[in-house]
Amino acid sequence: MIETQALGKRYGDLVAVDGITFKVEPGQVLGFLGPNGAGKSTTMKMIAGFLAPTSGSAKVCGFDVETQPIEAKRVLGYLPEGAPSYGEMSVRQFLGFIAEARDIATDMRRKRFDDAVGRLNLEGVLEQPIETLSKGFKRRVGLAQAILHDPKVLILDEPTDGLDPNQKHEVRTLINAMARDKTIIVSTHVLEEVHAVCSRAIIIAKGRVLADATPAELEARSRYHQAVSLTATDTRAAREALSRVADVAAIEVDAQDGRITAFPKPGKQIFVAVNQVLQERNIVVRELALEGGRLDEVFRTITQGRAQEAQA
Repeated sequence: MIETQALGKRYGDLVAVDGITFKVEPGQVLGFLGPNGAGKSTTMKMIAGFLAPTSGSAKVCGFDVETQPIEAKRVLGYLPEGAPSYGEMSVRQFLGFIAEARDIATDMRRKRFDDAVGRLNLEGVLEQPIETLSKGFKRRVGLAQAILHDPKVLILDEPTDGLDPNQKHEVRTLINAMARDKTIIVSTHVLEEVHAVCSRAIIIAKGRVLADATPAELEARSRYHQAVSLTATDTRAAREALSRVADVAAIEVDAQDGRITAFPKPGKQIFVAVNQVLQERNIVVRELALEGGRLDEVFRTITQGRAQEAQA
C-alpha cells in the first residue's frame, strides 16, 4: 500500500532524507520515530506528494506520487504537522470545501460528513470559526478532513499533539478501529503511542532508517529486557539477597525512589529465582515486576549512537 525506494531529499548541501526504503502493508500501523530534525515530516510530505523527492521514489497503492499524483492523492488522507486549515472558515464550511476538493459524490457527502464529524466529536463546534478553536479541536478538524473521503491510506503527522488524555485515547481508539482496513503511518515523539496503536515501528535519525521492527522486538534490545525490578522495605537486605542469585549479572538501585533492578546474564531468566530468594529470606516486597524492556532507552541508544558515529 505504501512503498518507498531509496527516497531522498536534499536542500543544497543539507541532506534531510538519505535513501529511505520501506514498505507498509494493508492493516499495518507504522510508527515513525526519530529525534527532531531526523527527517520524519519530510519523508511523510514526500509520500503525500507535498514535496518532490530529490532522488528515489514513493508509491501509494501502486501509484507513483510524482508521475501519478492525482491517483495517489485520491486514495490517501494526510494530516500535516500542525493541522493547517483556513481559520476564517467554520468547521462545517471547511469540511464542505474539502468534500468538494476531493470530488466526493454528492449523494455520499452527507454520509461521509456525518461519519467524520461523529468519529471526531465535532458536533458542538460545526458553526465555529476554526481560528477560535482550541489546539485540540483544530487537531480533530485536521483528522476529520484526512478521513472525510474514506481513504485506503492515512499519513498522520503527530495526530495527538495538543490533545488532552481523554482526547488522545479517543484518537488512538479511532486509529486502531481504522487499521483493520487501512494502511496507516503515524509520526510521533510520544513513545507510549507506539504501544497504543502501532504494529511496527521505524526509527530514523539523520535521514536514515536505523531500526525497523515491532515494538516488542525493539524492547527486546533493551538492557532492561527480562530484568526484574522491585521495591522492598529493607533495600540493603534485598540487594544482598539478589547478589546471591547465580544468573544475576548486575544490580542497580535508583537513588531517588530506592527501586532495585536486577539484570540477568545474557539468555538467562531470573524472575523465579529472585522471587524465591526474597521469600526464603522473608524480605517484605511492596512491588515485584518482570521488565519487558524500555522503548525510551532503546530509542536513546539507537539515535544517540548514530549521532556519535556521525561526529566521529
